[in-house]
Amino acid sequence: MNLGTVFECAVSRYPNKIALVQGNRSYTFAQLNEEVNRLASSLQKLGVKKRDRIMVLLKNRVETVCTFWAIQKLGAIFTPINYRLSPEDTQYCMNDAEPKIVFFENSSERTVMKAKFNERPILIGLEQDKGDLTYQELVARGSSFSESSTIEDDDIAVMLYTSGTTGVPKGVPRSHKNEYASTMAHIIQNQYELFESTLGVMPLYHTMGIRSLLAMCILNGKYVLARDFDAHTALTLLSREKISCLFMTPTMYHELLNYPSFSEFDLSSLKKIGYAGAPMSIALTKKCFEMLKPEHFINHYGSTEIYTFTTCSILKQKPGCAGKPGIHQKIRLVEPDPSGASTPEDIVPQGKVGEVIVHAGSIEAFKGYWNRPDETRKAIRNHWFFTGDLGFLDEDGDLYIVGRIDEMVISGGENISPMEIEEVLVRHPKVLEAAVIGEEDEHWGQIVTAYIVPKDGKITVQELDQFCKQNPKISNFKRPRKYVFVKEIPKNPAGKILRHELRNGNFQKVDF
Repeated sequence: MNLGTVFECAVSRYPNKIALVQGNRSYTFAQLNEEVNRLASSLQKLGVKKRDRIMVLLKNRVETVCTFWAIQKLGAIFTPINYRLSPEDTQYCMNDAEPKIVFFENSSERTVMKAKFNERPILIGLEQDKGDLTYQELVARGSSFSESSTIEDDDIAVMLYTSGTTGVPKGVPRSHKNEYASTMAHIIQNQYELFESTLGVMPLYHTMGIRSLLAMCILNGKYVLARDFDAHTALTLLSREKISCLFMTPTMYHELLNYPSFSEFDLSSLKKIGYAGAPMSIALTKKCFEMLKPEHFINHYGSTEIYTFTTCSILKQKPGCAGKPGIHQKIRLVEPDPSGASTPEDIVPQGKVGEVIVHAGSIEAFKGYWNRPDETRKAIRNHWFFTGDLGFLDEDGDLYIVGRIDEMVISGGENISPMEIEEVLVRHPKVLEAAVIGEEDEHWGQIVTAYIVPKDGKITVQELDQFCKQNPKISNFKRPRKYVFVKEIPKNPAGKILRHELRNGNFQKVDF
């Protein structure tokens, strides 16, 4: 089933149920559909057709949701990108996707206006006199919408951008079938029911955000928008809107539970919680049970490419466990080989650490990266997706994740390439060498930690941080949050950085 039809089915079932809440304003499914249709008809008049990429640099807001559904009705491809990306990464994504239209707002205006397009798209702003047209003008000029073409299940519905080991973003095209199947799996795995309600705080450029939006649509549930995450706003909305289910990163739960006046909010309606995007510490897992008292609590382990790998809903007995394969999945653990020489037949015995691979024939699985056949060949081998994650199976066959082959840092649910940060740091005139690792952190899951061999004894943390802030190649969330000055970086005979040595404390500090 294509996503436009999914939405129309929800509208026809319960047109007067509340679909969306933003601030003090709510939309029924019928009201939301009216704005979506007006927007879709205007986009159609602008020449948007099947398979056109529509790039969206917006926060979670009514306009983003309406744009998503209008694009699905047109058979075009919803292509959101993280508005916090560096100008360089944003420019890359724009020219890689070659969008027909770009939607933007104040937070992303400067990046969009300074971009050098291979072929200039139509620019749609949210504010007056910004871009070629405004969102409000499109809605005002719109009329009833008639389907322009047949949309097949295998047509691309969404393309999300994810960072790989090189730090260069990769487009992940996902079909209507992928998205529908992933959402149905999400509903089953989280034990959601008709008329649930959730906090729409995970950004809609992220697979977790898309999943929450689609799940609420299928269940005629209430999707409560939060443009930016902060604990006070989240707790206020959870209490006021009597939200029943929550799907967030561990970082968000950490901020929520550590808010000073947490106990003043009524969260008695919240029954089902889940997390993904990064590992959750045992301490935080226990705190979630103690303070939120969920009836169902799930760890979802997956990726943008294949939504579900495994899930675990016995976190009270096994905190931190990734659990067993999802309802559409087969997984294996194989001999880890950073060079990519391992095969799906190189299975490791139970209890031994191996690379997690997932069958790429799953209905939830993408078919390959956008314009990146080289990366597709590396990731999908013999019909198996090689995740790059390291894990082991316990005596019950439950999976535990212990790290990454490529040493990717995962901070606040975002993938960060150490090499990308190192390449910037070594350009500082007072830096001889640099090595970056992810250091475990209760709040962020991991923080970016930089080990620096200084050229100059007068080097300071403050000037390095300022240097990174001013560099267009580093997005703000990728900046190191900790610096350690050392005499040398541990390496193997071939000159490869031994990050595990740094992680294990095998280095000598420099004291100024």
